[in-house]
Amino acid sequence: MMTVKLTASALAIAAVAASSAAARDNVQVAGSSTVLPYASIVAEAFGENFDFPTPVVESGGSSAGLKRFCEGVGENTIDVANASRAIREKEIQACAEAGVTDIIEVRIGYDGIVFASQIDGPDYTAFTQSDIFNALAPKVMVDGELVDNPHTMWSDFNADLPEAEIMAFIPGTKHGTREVFEEKVLLTGCEETGAMEAMVAGGMSEDDAEDACLHVRADGRSVDIDGDYTETLASIDSNPNGIGVFGLAFYENNTDKLKVATMAGVEPTTESISTGEYPVSRPLFFYVKKAHIGVIPGLKEYASFFVADEIAGPDGPLAEYGLVSDPELADTQAKIENETTMGEGM
Repeated sequence: MMTVKLTASALAIAAVAASSAAARDNVQVAGSSTVLPYASIVAEAFGENFDFPTPVVESGGSSAGLKRFCEGVGENTIDVANASRAIREKEIQACAEAGVTDIIEVRIGYDGIVFASQIDGPDYTAFTQSDIFNALAPKVMVDGELVDNPHTMWSDFNADLPEAEIMAFIPGTKHGTREVFEEKVLLTGCEETGAMEAMVAGGMSEDDAEDACLHVRADGRSVDIDGDYTETLASIDSNPNGIGVFGLAFYENNTDKLKVATMAGVEPTTESISTGEYPVSRPLFFYVKKAHIGVIPGLKEYASFFVADEIAGPDGPLAEYGLVSDPELADTQAKIENETTMGEGM
């Protein structure tokens, strides 16, 4: 188990916090379901390594978490909002109207997934979002019509892909990377192939069509993996034709067993993910209410611990779960240390 010693300055902050008339002594967090597993890992480790109670981490989604965050300042409001997108201008305005004027934006890293297969398996080296959608969606476009997915081989819909049975192992609905898989792969593929347009033309609302785009076929060719990436790797080992969805760090630690495919012509690397060039990626954030620092015990320490090298760095537990480490992590650490709020230093 990791051991962490508080610095003298951190102990001084803790002493001030302990003397404050705070009605609660634990950090309260809510928001993104994508950030939830990472925040839960950090909260548990924080509780084990610090003399502060384990933070309470709830889900609910980015928008709901930011709405709660912007309700105001005080012990009855949350301290941290997790988000799988940047806070919007209208949310900043809502916060300000409720007295939440000083917000620290913390980018924890990137949500980026790669498509990999057995190193000696079929020649899966280049995919597009349309390829994945055509392979895994329950309904696809064939000859201009939306029909039940008839494809059994990758070459059925793209002659450049191997003549191999479709078998994919994807993040389960409880996994932190399922959302980016749905939004950045399935939804994009649905739009690019014309399937979404056909759904709307057939009488579905745009919202219902978007939801339908995120579904996967249920005939055994798409398998949800709710465990960690070692379970996905074992599935690939047992299925030579299979492709699996992995976090970048896991793939890079298993290049002796796996080969990776490009997506839309872009090779997945830390650089291409962090710049947004690789299309199946996005930055992840949490937002800290500065007014609660020094009032809610452990808040600044929790934020600092979250982005510490040994936690959010490339060899930390968050990378093992799928987070792509931020190359600019040191800047984020300094932002928390200096309590730099949004708009400062610009």
